[in-house]
Amino acid sequence: MLYTRRELGRLALAGVPAAGALLKSGSALAAGKPNSKWAGVQVGLNVPYSFGNNMMTGDETLDRCLQLGVSAVELRSQPVEQFLGVPMNLISPRGRGTPPPDPAAQKASAEELSKWRAGVPMTKVQDFRKKWEDAGVAIEIVKFDGIYNFPDDVLDYAFNLAKNLGARAISCEIDVPQTKRVGQFADKHKMMVGYHGHTATGPAQWEEAFSFAKYNGANLDIGHFVGGQKTSPVPFLTQHHDRITHIHVKDKTFDDKNVPFGQGNTPIKEVLQTIRDNKWPIQATIEFEYPVPEGSDRMAEMAKGLEYCKNALLG
Repeated sequence: MLYTRRELGRLALAGVPAAGALLKSGSALAAGKPNSKWAGVQVGLNVPYSFGNNMMTGDETLDRCLQLGVSAVELRSQPVEQFLGVPMNLISPRGRGTPPPDPAAQKASAEELSKWRAGVPMTKVQDFRKKWEDAGVAIEIVKFDGIYNFPDDVLDYAFNLAKNLGARAISCEIDVPQTKRVGQFADKHKMMVGYHGHTATGPAQWEEAFSFAKYNGANLDIGHFVGGQKTSPVPFLTQHHDRITHIHVKDKTFDDKNVPFGQGNTPIKEVLQTIRDNKWPIQATIEFEYPVPEGSDRMAEMAKGLEYCKNALLG
């Protein structure tokens, strides 16, 4: 649910914790622009994933970012392509329990989507970017699903789309052997790719991907790193900071459970302060995944996460 600042004020006076948290995190909006860059470190959100719906429109995604006072994001491609007019059946996820399409239909849909992408006017992409920049929210990273299945011309499209959105990197899940091909396009376009790791991803996999291309990088998820490696991600961050496009900020325990910030084993404060003290241009991207506590909601919990990061950086 979206709220106006007047509505949030009324709710805060009535003692609703979510409203108070949102007002506090979004206080920069009183000056007309959001600001989630503290002590030189840009804190952002993975959207619209963190809002619980990858198919959320660009307008609603932007509105929610503004409510939270967020000034930079890692944005998935779906809201952008919706704005550009993609046939929704080509990008909509299959519902739980829905049988997979037959291979011929799947191939036909992929070919139709590739053809549509080849005809996208980049001037319209720039219109999407302008709306976000005018609101004060930078699109720093663009995430693509299924990138390893993209034919060559669609890989070019992905990099061009990201460039026209003003991004400095793209991101995707890691599949080490496949990063060799994607890395060739990254080097061609001179744009970093941040490969996102999960609990099974360790330093060796990223280092192998780094060896394939100059612009192959890491989207270091510090929660997954702790949940999988059972150790701090700070040494890896320090060793490979020039290859890290952005980090995903979440708190996990050593037994791989997602918990609210400050309740797990992930050294969030140390990681943020390491980026701050070294002045590394690495976005600290909150990726919301822990269960929402009773009596709260996603927006309130994300506001708390932003406040946690702010206090860590300014403390």
